[in-house]
Amino acid sequence: MDETLHPSTLSEILDRTAQLYRSRFLVFFGIACIPTATLLVFAGAVALFAVHFGSSTAGGIVSILASAALTLIGLPVLLVATSLATAALNHAAARSVFGQPITIRDSYRAVWLRGWRYIGLFVVQTVAVWVVPFAAWFMLVLIAAGLAAVAQSAGLGGGGLFAFAAMVVILGLVVYGFWISLRLSLGFPACVVEQSGAWAALKRSWSLGTGSRGRILVLYLLGIALNWILSIAIWVPFLVLLELLPGEESQKYQPAFMTVRLLVVYGAGFAVQAFTRPVYGIALILFYYDQRIRKEGFDIEWMMLQAGLVAPVPMLEQPQPPALAQSAAEPSAAELYRSISDGLIPAGADPFSTAPFSRDPLSPDPLSPDSFAPEPPAPDPIAPNPLQPTLGDRL
Repeated sequence: MDETLHPSTLSEILDRTAQLYRSRFLVFFGIACIPTATLLVFAGAVALFAVHFGSSTAGGIVSILASAALTLIGLPVLLVATSLATAALNHAAARSVFGQPITIRDSYRAVWLRGWRYIGLFVVQTVAVWVVPFAAWFMLVLIAAGLAAVAQSAGLGGGGLFAFAAMVVILGLVVYGFWISLRLSLGFPACVVEQSGAWAALKRSWSLGTGSRGRILVLYLLGIALNWILSIAIWVPFLVLLELLPGEESQKYQPAFMTVRLLVVYGAGFAVQAFTRPVYGIALILFYYDQRIRKEGFDIEWMMLQAGLVAPVPMLEQPQPPALAQSAAEPSAAELYRSISDGLIPAGADPFSTAPFSRDPLSPDPLSPDSFAPEPPAPDPIAPNPLQPTLGDRL
Protein backbone atom coordinates (compact mmCIF):
# COMPACT_ATOMS: atom_id res chain seq x y z
CA MET A 1 0.00 0.00 0.00
CA ASP A 2 1.42 3.34 -1.04
CA GLU A 3 -0.71 5.61 1.12
CA THR A 4 -0.53 5.89 4.89
CA LEU A 5 -3.68 4.90 6.73
CA HIS A 6 -5.38 7.87 8.36
CA PRO A 7 -8.92 9.12 9.03
CA SER A 8 -10.33 10.28 5.69
CA THR A 9 -12.89 12.89 4.74
CA LEU A 10 -15.75 12.19 2.35
CA SER A 11 -13.93 13.84 -0.56
CA GLU A 12 -10.83 11.73 0.10
CA ILE A 13 -12.89 8.54 0.17
CA LEU A 14 -14.63 9.43 -3.09
CA ASP A 15 -11.31 10.33 -4.72
CA ARG A 16 -9.75 7.07 -3.51
CA THR A 17 -12.77 5.16 -4.82
CA ALA A 18 -12.32 6.67 -8.27
CA GLN A 19 -8.59 5.85 -8.25
CA LEU A 20 -9.11 2.20 -7.28
CA TYR A 21 -11.95 1.74 -9.75
CA ARG A 22 -9.98 3.29 -12.58
CA SER A 23 -6.84 1.26 -11.83
CA ARG A 24 -8.72 -2.08 -11.90
CA PHE A 25 -11.76 -1.20 -13.98
CA LEU A 26 -12.02 -4.43 -15.95
CA VAL A 27 -11.90 -6.59 -12.81
CA PHE A 28 -14.57 -4.67 -10.92
CA PHE A 29 -16.76 -4.27 -13.99
CA GLY A 30 -16.41 -7.96 -14.80
CA ILE A 31 -17.48 -8.97 -11.28
CA ALA A 32 -20.53 -6.69 -11.45
CA CYS A 33 -21.56 -7.85 -14.93
CA ILE A 34 -22.51 -11.37 -13.80
CA PRO A 35 -25.63 -10.52 -11.71
CA THR A 36 -26.53 -7.72 -14.11
CA ALA A 37 -26.42 -10.08 -17.10
CA THR A 38 -28.53 -12.61 -15.17
CA LEU A 39 -31.16 -9.96 -14.46
CA LEU A 40 -31.06 -8.76 -18.07
CA VAL A 41 -31.69 -12.27 -19.43
CA PHE A 42 -34.74 -12.96 -17.26
CA ALA A 43 -36.19 -9.45 -17.52
CA GLY A 44 -35.67 -9.42 -21.28
CA ALA A 45 -37.41 -12.79 -21.62
CA VAL A 46 -40.41 -11.55 -19.63
CA ALA A 47 -40.57 -8.36 -21.74
CA LEU A 48 -40.43 -10.34 -24.99
CA PHE A 49 -43.24 -12.63 -23.87
CA ALA A 50 -45.35 -9.61 -22.94
CA VAL A 51 -44.77 -7.96 -26.33
CA HIS A 52 -45.32 -11.00 -28.56
CA PHE A 53 -48.14 -12.75 -26.72
CA GLY A 54 -49.97 -9.88 -25.06
CA SER A 55 -52.04 -8.76 -28.05
CA SER A 56 -54.77 -11.41 -27.63
CA THR A 57 -56.56 -12.95 -24.66
CA ALA A 58 -55.01 -16.39 -25.11
CA GLY A 59 -51.63 -14.83 -25.74
CA GLY A 60 -52.00 -12.73 -22.63
CA ILE A 61 -52.65 -15.82 -20.53
CA VAL A 62 -49.61 -17.54 -22.06
CA SER A 63 -47.52 -14.43 -21.39
CA ILE A 64 -48.62 -14.27 -17.75
CA LEU A 65 -47.89 -17.96 -17.17
CA ALA A 66 -44.50 -17.74 -18.88
CA SER A 67 -43.60 -14.61 -16.92
CA ALA A 68 -44.60 -16.29 -13.66
CA ALA A 69 -42.48 -19.36 -14.50
CA LEU A 70 -39.48 -17.22 -15.43
CA THR A 71 -39.88 -15.23 -12.22
CA LEU A 72 -39.95 -18.36 -10.07
CA ILE A 73 -36.81 -19.63 -11.77
CA GLY A 74 -35.05 -16.30 -12.06
CA LEU A 75 -35.47 -14.98 -8.52
CA PRO A 76 -33.37 -17.70 -6.80
CA VAL A 77 -30.72 -17.52 -9.52
CA LEU A 78 -30.61 -13.73 -9.29
CA LEU A 79 -30.45 -13.91 -5.50
CA VAL A 80 -27.41 -16.21 -5.56
CA ALA A 81 -25.66 -14.25 -8.32
CA THR A 82 -26.19 -10.89 -6.59
CA SER A 83 -25.07 -12.18 -3.19
CA LEU A 84 -21.86 -13.71 -4.52
CA ALA A 85 -21.14 -10.69 -6.70
CA THR A 86 -21.54 -8.31 -3.76
CA ALA A 87 -19.21 -10.43 -1.63
CA ALA A 88 -16.71 -10.74 -4.50
CA LEU A 89 -16.72 -6.97 -5.00
CA ASN A 90 -16.01 -6.42 -1.32
CA HIS A 91 -13.24 -9.02 -1.39
CA ALA A 92 -11.61 -7.44 -4.43
CA ALA A 93 -11.98 -3.93 -3.00
CA ALA A 94 -10.50 -4.97 0.36
CA ARG A 95 -7.43 -6.42 -1.34
CA SER A 96 -7.00 -3.54 -3.79
CA VAL A 97 -7.01 -1.02 -0.94
CA PHE A 98 -3.68 -2.52 0.19
CA GLY A 99 -2.29 -2.96 -3.31
CA GLN A 100 -2.75 -6.71 -3.51
CA PRO A 101 -3.47 -8.39 -6.86
CA ILE A 102 -7.08 -9.23 -7.72
CA THR A 103 -8.81 -11.14 -10.50
CA ILE A 104 -12.43 -11.95 -11.28
CA ARG A 105 -11.89 -15.68 -10.86
CA ASP A 106 -10.00 -15.40 -7.57
CA SER A 107 -12.59 -13.03 -6.11
CA TYR A 108 -15.48 -15.39 -6.82
CA ARG A 109 -13.47 -18.41 -5.74
CA ALA A 110 -12.60 -16.76 -2.42
CA VAL A 111 -16.28 -16.18 -1.53
CA TRP A 112 -17.68 -19.40 -3.01
CA LEU A 113 -16.96 -21.60 0.03
CA ARG A 114 -18.93 -19.24 2.28
CA GLY A 115 -21.65 -18.55 -0.26
CA TRP A 116 -24.52 -19.52 2.03
CA ARG A 117 -23.36 -16.97 4.58
CA TYR A 118 -23.42 -14.16 2.01
CA ILE A 119 -26.75 -15.33 0.60
CA GLY A 120 -28.24 -15.23 4.09
CA LEU A 121 -26.83 -11.76 4.71
CA PHE A 122 -28.22 -10.49 1.40
CA VAL A 123 -31.65 -11.98 2.15
CA VAL A 124 -31.77 -10.31 5.57
CA GLN A 125 -30.77 -6.97 4.09
CA THR A 126 -33.33 -7.29 1.28
CA VAL A 127 -36.11 -8.16 3.70
CA ALA A 128 -35.21 -5.29 6.04
CA VAL A 129 -34.79 -2.67 3.31
CA TRP A 130 -37.46 -3.68 0.76
CA VAL A 131 -39.87 -6.38 1.92
CA VAL A 132 -40.75 -4.85 5.29
CA PRO A 133 -41.48 -1.35 3.85
CA PHE A 134 -43.61 -2.75 1.03
CA ALA A 135 -45.56 -4.97 3.40
CA ALA A 136 -46.08 -2.04 5.75
CA TRP A 137 -47.08 0.18 2.83
CA PHE A 138 -49.65 -2.35 1.66
CA MET A 139 -51.20 -2.72 5.11
CA LEU A 140 -51.26 1.02 5.77
CA VAL A 141 -52.80 1.75 2.38
CA LEU A 142 -55.56 -0.75 3.13
CA ILE A 143 -56.17 0.88 6.50
CA ALA A 144 -56.14 4.36 4.95
CA ALA A 145 -58.55 3.24 2.21
CA GLY A 146 -60.90 1.84 4.84
CA LEU A 147 -60.77 5.03 6.87
CA ALA A 148 -61.34 7.10 3.73
CA ALA A 149 -64.39 4.99 2.82
CA VAL A 150 -65.81 5.42 6.31
CA ALA A 151 -65.17 9.18 6.17
CA GLN A 152 -66.77 9.48 2.75
CA SER A 153 -69.85 7.57 3.84
CA ALA A 154 -70.14 9.95 6.78
CA GLY A 155 -69.86 12.94 4.43
CA LEU A 156 -66.45 14.07 5.69
CA GLY A 157 -64.63 14.00 2.32
CA GLY A 158 -62.64 10.79 2.29
CA GLY A 159 -60.67 11.50 -0.92
CA GLY A 160 -58.48 14.20 0.58
CA LEU A 161 -57.92 12.18 3.73
CA PHE A 162 -56.83 9.16 1.72
CA ALA A 163 -54.39 11.21 -0.38
CA PHE A 164 -52.88 12.82 2.72
CA ALA A 165 -52.52 9.49 4.49
CA ALA A 166 -50.89 7.94 1.40
CA MET A 167 -48.35 10.77 1.21
CA VAL A 168 -47.48 10.43 4.89
CA VAL A 169 -47.07 6.66 4.54
CA ILE A 170 -44.85 6.94 1.47
CA LEU A 171 -42.69 9.61 3.09
CA GLY A 172 -42.32 7.55 6.25
CA LEU A 173 -41.34 4.42 4.31
CA VAL A 174 -38.76 6.32 2.27
CA VAL A 175 -37.21 7.66 5.46
CA TYR A 176 -37.23 4.17 6.98
CA GLY A 177 -35.62 2.68 3.85
CA PHE A 178 -32.72 5.12 3.93
CA TRP A 179 -32.33 4.76 7.71
CA ILE A 180 -32.14 0.96 7.70
CA SER A 181 -29.91 0.96 4.61
CA LEU A 182 -27.41 3.20 6.38
CA ARG A 183 -27.55 1.01 9.49
CA LEU A 184 -26.78 -2.15 7.51
CA SER A 185 -24.48 -0.61 4.90
CA LEU A 186 -21.25 -2.02 6.39
CA GLY A 187 -22.64 -5.54 6.79
CA PHE A 188 -20.99 -7.03 3.71
CA PRO A 189 -17.57 -5.40 4.33
CA ALA A 190 -17.58 -6.70 7.90
CA CYS A 191 -18.76 -10.17 6.83
CA VAL A 192 -16.17 -10.50 4.05
CA VAL A 193 -13.16 -8.95 5.77
CA GLU A 194 -13.69 -10.38 9.27
CA GLN A 195 -15.15 -13.71 8.04
CA SER A 196 -18.00 -13.41 10.52
CA GLY A 197 -21.53 -14.75 10.35
CA ALA A 198 -24.42 -12.85 8.82
CA TRP A 199 -26.02 -11.81 12.10
CA ALA A 200 -22.67 -10.86 13.65
CA ALA A 201 -21.85 -8.79 10.57
CA LEU A 202 -25.14 -6.91 10.83
CA LYS A 203 -24.52 -6.14 14.50
CA ARG A 204 -21.00 -5.08 13.63
CA SER A 205 -22.34 -2.74 10.93
CA TRP A 206 -24.91 -1.32 13.34
CA SER A 207 -22.23 -0.29 15.86
CA LEU A 208 -19.30 0.45 13.54
CA GLY A 209 -21.19 2.83 11.25
CA THR A 210 -22.13 5.24 14.03
CA GLY A 211 -20.82 8.69 13.20
CA SER A 212 -20.42 8.09 9.48
CA ARG A 213 -23.99 7.56 8.28
CA GLY A 214 -24.35 11.11 6.99
CA ARG A 215 -21.36 10.61 4.68
CA ILE A 216 -22.69 7.24 3.52
CA LEU A 217 -26.05 8.89 2.79
CA VAL A 218 -24.27 11.40 0.55
CA LEU A 219 -22.62 8.46 -1.22
CA TYR A 220 -26.01 6.84 -1.84
CA LEU A 221 -27.51 10.07 -3.16
CA LEU A 222 -24.54 10.64 -5.48
CA GLY A 223 -24.85 7.06 -6.72
CA ILE A 224 -28.57 7.51 -7.46
CA ALA A 225 -27.89 10.75 -9.33
CA LEU A 226 -25.06 9.12 -11.31
CA ASN A 227 -27.34 6.20 -12.21
CA TRP A 228 -30.06 8.52 -13.52
CA ILE A 229 -27.66 10.68 -15.51
CA LEU A 230 -25.96 7.73 -17.18
CA SER A 231 -29.27 6.01 -17.95
CA ILE A 232 -30.69 9.12 -19.62
CA ALA A 233 -27.45 9.72 -21.51
CA ILE A 234 -27.58 6.19 -22.95
CA TRP A 235 -31.20 5.47 -23.83
CA VAL A 236 -32.41 8.91 -24.92
CA PRO A 237 -30.20 9.04 -28.07
CA PHE A 238 -31.26 5.50 -28.99
CA LEU A 239 -34.94 6.33 -28.62
CA VAL A 240 -34.52 9.48 -30.71
CA LEU A 241 -32.78 7.40 -33.38
CA LEU A 242 -35.63 4.90 -33.40
CA GLU A 243 -38.16 7.68 -33.89
CA LEU A 244 -36.26 8.88 -36.94
CA LEU A 245 -36.09 5.48 -38.62
CA PRO A 246 -38.46 5.00 -41.59
CA GLY A 247 -41.38 2.68 -41.00
CA GLU A 248 -41.63 3.42 -37.31
CA GLU A 249 -45.28 4.41 -37.67
CA SER A 250 -46.14 1.34 -39.73
CA GLN A 251 -48.40 -1.18 -38.02
CA LYS A 252 -46.43 -3.97 -39.64
CA TYR A 253 -43.20 -3.11 -37.86
CA GLN A 254 -44.73 -1.78 -34.67
CA PRO A 255 -44.08 -4.93 -32.57
CA ALA A 256 -40.45 -5.02 -33.73
CA PHE A 257 -39.89 -1.37 -32.82
CA MET A 258 -41.54 -1.88 -29.44
CA THR A 259 -39.29 -4.86 -28.75
CA VAL A 260 -36.20 -2.85 -29.67
CA ARG A 261 -37.34 -0.02 -27.39
CA LEU A 262 -37.72 -2.37 -24.47
CA LEU A 263 -34.34 -3.96 -25.08
CA VAL A 264 -32.67 -0.55 -25.33
CA VAL A 265 -34.27 0.74 -22.14
CA TYR A 266 -33.62 -2.43 -20.16
CA GLY A 267 -30.12 -2.88 -21.59
CA ALA A 268 -29.14 0.70 -20.79
CA GLY A 269 -30.45 0.38 -17.25
CA PHE A 270 -28.59 -2.84 -16.58
CA ALA A 271 -25.38 -1.59 -18.19
CA VAL A 272 -25.48 1.47 -15.93
CA GLN A 273 -26.15 -0.78 -12.94
CA ALA A 274 -23.11 -2.90 -13.76
CA PHE A 275 -21.04 0.27 -14.10
CA THR A 276 -22.14 1.87 -10.83
CA ARG A 277 -22.31 -1.23 -8.60
CA PRO A 278 -18.51 -1.33 -7.98
CA VAL A 279 -18.60 2.29 -6.81
CA TYR A 280 -20.70 1.28 -3.80
CA GLY A 281 -18.54 -1.78 -3.09
CA ILE A 282 -15.25 0.11 -3.12
CA ALA A 283 -16.55 3.14 -1.23
CA LEU A 284 -18.18 1.06 1.52
CA ILE A 285 -14.94 -0.88 2.04
CA LEU A 286 -13.13 2.44 2.43
CA PHE A 287 -15.79 3.63 4.89
CA TYR A 288 -15.39 0.35 6.80
CA TYR A 289 -11.63 0.82 7.20
CA ASP A 290 -12.07 4.51 7.97
CA GLN A 291 -14.43 3.69 10.81
CA ARG A 292 -12.02 1.08 12.16
CA ILE A 293 -9.25 3.67 12.07
CA ARG A 294 -11.39 6.20 13.91
CA LYS A 295 -12.80 3.84 16.54
CA GLU A 296 -10.28 1.01 16.90
CA GLY A 297 -6.93 2.50 15.92
CA PHE A 298 -6.57 0.22 12.91
CA ASP A 299 -3.90 2.51 11.41
CA ILE A 300 -1.68 1.96 14.47
CA GLU A 301 -2.34 -1.76 14.39
CA TRP A 302 -1.44 -1.87 10.69
CA MET A 303 1.87 -0.11 11.39
CA MET A 304 2.56 -2.67 14.11
CA LEU A 305 1.85 -5.45 11.64
CA GLN A 306 4.29 -3.93 9.17
CA ALA A 307 6.92 -3.63 11.90
CA GLY A 308 6.42 -7.25 12.94
CA LEU A 309 5.35 -6.34 16.47
CA VAL A 310 2.17 -8.42 16.26
CA ALA A 311 1.60 -11.70 14.50
CA PRO A 312 -0.12 -11.36 11.13
CA VAL A 313 -3.27 -13.41 10.68
CA PRO A 314 -4.62 -13.76 7.12
CA MET A 315 -8.35 -13.13 7.10
CA LEU A 316 -9.05 -13.26 3.38
CA GLU A 317 -7.75 -16.69 2.53
CA GLN A 318 -4.84 -16.59 0.13
CA PRO A 319 -2.12 -19.22 -0.36
CA GLN A 320 1.06 -18.39 1.50
CA PRO A 321 4.44 -18.83 -0.21
CA PRO A 322 6.24 -21.99 1.00
CA ALA A 323 9.34 -20.00 1.96
CA LEU A 324 7.30 -17.93 4.41
CA ALA A 325 5.47 -20.85 5.97
CA GLN A 326 6.41 -21.52 9.58
CA SER A 327 5.33 -24.48 11.66
CA ALA A 328 3.82 -24.05 15.09
CA ALA A 329 6.84 -25.71 16.71
CA GLU A 330 9.32 -23.16 15.39
CA PRO A 331 10.17 -20.25 17.68
CA SER A 332 9.27 -16.75 16.68
CA ALA A 333 11.84 -14.07 15.79
CA ALA A 334 11.29 -12.33 19.13
CA GLU A 335 11.94 -15.56 21.07
CA LEU A 336 15.12 -16.20 19.07
CA TYR A 337 16.32 -12.69 19.75
CA ARG A 338 15.78 -13.13 23.49
CA SER A 339 17.59 -16.47 23.39
CA ILE A 340 20.64 -14.95 21.71
CA SER A 341 20.58 -11.99 24.07
CA ASP A 342 20.56 -14.39 27.02
CA GLY A 343 23.47 -16.37 25.55
CA LEU A 344 21.47 -19.51 24.89
CA ILE A 345 22.30 -19.35 21.17
CA PRO A 346 25.76 -18.14 20.11
CA ALA A 347 25.80 -14.94 18.13
CA GLY A 348 26.27 -15.42 14.41
CA ALA A 349 24.60 -18.84 14.37
CA ASP A 350 21.73 -19.74 12.09
CA PRO A 351 18.80 -20.06 14.55
CA PHE A 352 16.82 -22.29 12.15
CA SER A 353 19.68 -24.64 11.28
CA THR A 354 20.14 -28.08 12.90
CA ALA A 355 23.94 -28.01 12.37
CA PRO A 356 26.29 -27.18 15.28
CA PHE A 357 26.62 -23.53 16.02
CA SER A 358 29.61 -21.73 14.57
CA ARG A 359 30.61 -18.15 14.88
CA ASP A 360 32.01 -16.09 12.01
CA PRO A 361 34.86 -14.03 13.45
CA LEU A 362 34.88 -11.78 10.37
CA SER A 363 31.29 -10.70 10.91
CA PRO A 364 31.24 -6.90 11.26
CA ASP A 365 28.46 -6.95 13.82
CA PRO A 366 27.86 -10.45 15.20
CA LEU A 367 25.56 -9.17 17.93
CA SER A 368 23.22 -7.43 15.48
CA PRO A 369 19.79 -9.03 15.32
CA ASP A 370 19.88 -8.55 11.54
CA SER A 371 22.55 -11.24 11.27
CA PHE A 372 20.36 -14.03 12.60
CA ALA A 373 16.74 -12.89 12.67
CA PRO A 374 14.77 -14.07 9.63
CA GLU A 375 12.77 -11.64 7.59
CA PRO A 376 9.27 -11.59 9.09
CA PRO A 377 6.53 -12.73 6.70
CA ALA A 378 4.61 -10.00 4.97
CA PRO A 379 1.41 -9.46 6.95
CA ASP A 380 -2.00 -9.78 5.40
CA PRO A 381 -3.45 -6.35 6.17
CA ILE A 382 -7.10 -7.21 5.77
CA ALA A 383 -7.91 -7.70 9.45
CA PRO A 384 -6.39 -8.81 12.77
CA ASN A 385 -7.19 -12.07 14.49
CA PRO A 386 -10.90 -11.97 15.50
CA LEU A 387 -10.10 -14.12 18.55
CA GLN A 388 -7.72 -11.47 19.85
CA PRO A 389 -8.86 -8.08 21.14
CA THR A 390 -8.22 -5.19 18.80
CA LEU A 391 -5.84 -2.40 19.67
CA GLY A 392 -8.78 -0.15 20.42
CA ASP A 393 -10.09 -2.68 22.94
CA ARG A 394 -6.66 -3.02 24.52
CA LEU A 395 -6.40 0.77 24.89
